[in-house]
Amino acid sequence: MSKQKSVSPWNYKPWWCQPWSIILTGVTLIIGSWLLFKVIWLTTLISIPVLAWMVFFVLVWPKLIVRSGILDLYHSDNP
Repeated sequence: MSKQKSVSPWNYKPWWCQPWSIILTGVTLIIGSWLLFKVIWLTTLISIPVLAWMVFFVLVWPKLIVRSGILDLYHSDNP
């Protein structure tokens, strides 16, 4: 029995689109908005779309790509 290696969508993304860079950018935007404006409602308003963006690209997108099977096709073409 051969054990098939799990294909990660992060292997095909550049450094600026890795989970650590997405999280770092999002946290920097949220903290930066607080440090710049010091207004809780504005920081909250900025945080909602930034957090949605982070959740989508760190949690949802990779699962959708793996489930779609497109990486398996790409992986089988490039040994």
